[in-house]
Amino acid sequence: MRDKRTVWLLDLDDTLHDASRASMPGIHEAMGAYIQTHLGLTPEQSSALRRRYWLRYGATLLGLIRHHDVDAGHFLHETHRLPGLEDRVRGHRHDLAALQRLPGRKVLLTNAPSAYAARVLGVLGIARCFERIVTIEDMHMFGHLRPKPDTRMLRAVATRLRVHPARCVLVEDTLGHLKAARRLGMGTVWMRRFRPGRRGAASVDRRISTLRQLLR
Repeated sequence: MRDKRTVWLLDLDDTLHDASRASMPGIHEAMGAYIQTHLGLTPEQSSALRRRYWLRYGATLLGLIRHHDVDAGHFLHETHRLPGLEDRVRGHRHDLAALQRLPGRKVLLTNAPSAYAARVLGVLGIARCFERIVTIEDMHMFGHLRPKPDTRMLRAVATRLRVHPARCVLVEDTLGHLKAARRLGMGTVWMRRFRPGRRGAASVDRRISTLRQLLR
């Protein structure tokens, strides 16, 4: 799995930094407020709708687009403002050093919007490690938004990189995304540093709790 021909597709949140503390609480709160305001729902109804769309489509936004004609750009902007984000972002110095030493091509592949990704990468100081940064704005296919875990988008990313999917390894904290990558023949690495209590993942190639383990 580890050589100079490998193309690493690395997730951002809860893979390269502790988003569970830095950004996810604020994003979830902002999403709830957005749905309440724009769809006229109660907090309880908003929470239930958000979870239902996440389970059905893999992303709340896809359900909002499909059933409520929500504008993706407006939704992403409003839910990722996150004042003070830069003060909360934390990465692990040794892990980030390992990322720089990791042989092969490295691509950031995140369902987050580009402005948010740029802020996080700016704090971590690792943007230069990546050959390409693929954010949710880059995940449109035939006029439709296709974020992870959409296998068509994952295949298209490999095509853009001019490699067979089998040369790619997805490093992620989200099992559903890893399972989709595995169906395409991609390698799969489950990052568990930031949410270690989860179980399962019999179908992933490796489980890690630090990026340094990718060097072994």
